[in-house]
Amino acid sequence: MLMDALAKTKAAPGLELVRVEKPVPRDDEVLIKIRKTAICGTDLHIYKWDEWSRKHIETPRVIGHEYVGEIAEVGANVKNFKVGQRVSGEGHIVCGVCRNCRAGNGQWCKYTKGVGVNRDGAFAEYLCIPASNCIHISESLDEEIVSFFDALGNATHTALMFDLVGEDVLITGAGPIGIMAGAICRHAGARHVVVTDVNDYRLDLARKLGATATVNVKRQSLEDVMKESNMVEGFDVGLEMSGAVSAFDQMLGVMRNGGKVSLLGLFGGNVPLDMDKIILKGLTLQGIYGRRMYETWYKMGAMVESGLNLKDLVTHRFHYTQFQEAFDIMSTGNSGKIVLDWGSSK
Repeated sequence: MLMDALAKTKAAPGLELVRVEKPVPRDDEVLIKIRKTAICGTDLHIYKWDEWSRKHIETPRVIGHEYVGEIAEVGANVKNFKVGQRVSGEGHIVCGVCRNCRAGNGQWCKYTKGVGVNRDGAFAEYLCIPASNCIHISESLDEEIVSFFDALGNATHTALMFDLVGEDVLITGAGPIGIMAGAICRHAGARHVVVTDVNDYRLDLARKLGATATVNVKRQSLEDVMKESNMVEGFDVGLEMSGAVSAFDQMLGVMRNGGKVSLLGLFGGNVPLDMDKIILKGLTLQGIYGRRMYETWYKMGAMVESGLNLKDLVTHRFHYTQFQEAFDIMSTGNSGKIVLDWGSSK
């Protein structure tokens, strides 16, 4: 049986809407009928066929890893899921037997395979994943928000790495994950949340979702904003989301002594560091990858149920057959999360 899917069919920019074989679940897998998906920055990298994509993607490949759907079929050995349940899924499929996996740190598994990267993904009518990666989703949660829980997990893991109550937080990079991180920081009790970027559209979104101040570093001074907010010693917590060397260097300069920094942004090469800033200030730097499996998923659901409002982050909605328009808009940078509907009609 064939199904619709969005795939990278050749080593070149762009995607194609193609007909591919509907997957069949193995004994330990579930088949998920996709309802909604969200476009991630990784999907845009693959769409553009940049250097990272050329190194990591084999074609043909159905892409996509942010989604919500329902169980359509379960494998013979699957006991904890049943047809009709609303679900999403952890996009990192890990080995389960390495030291990190057995220690409960699957997010650091050396042998991780990514849904929509190393194996076929969720931009399709159906997706197969191991049942162990499947997450039951409460019917109380907004389906559009759940469609990008994978990305929200990155923001959650990054933001909650360090204590936030009463703290002043700097976020460098106002992409959707940085914007969500700002909302989480405020929800968790941060005093000031300042977001820096060069994109006014996304800085406006950051304010709408809870940032107490934003700084377009092309024309505004971060130091002036700090003075206006009565910050004397610097930021307590930094969340680096941009992957920009200049932003990271500025962050190190404005952290207070003993400050803590979570690093999610990928720099794409060697980064020159002023080690004196790190050593003499006694800074803690923590690399972040993915989500904690599976504690972060529980945190996400609980925060949304307790009032974390992300509705304004969804700025565009399309049927999956309109994917080209969706990617064109995302390429401009003037969007938040873009959601694709996988229903049968436009």
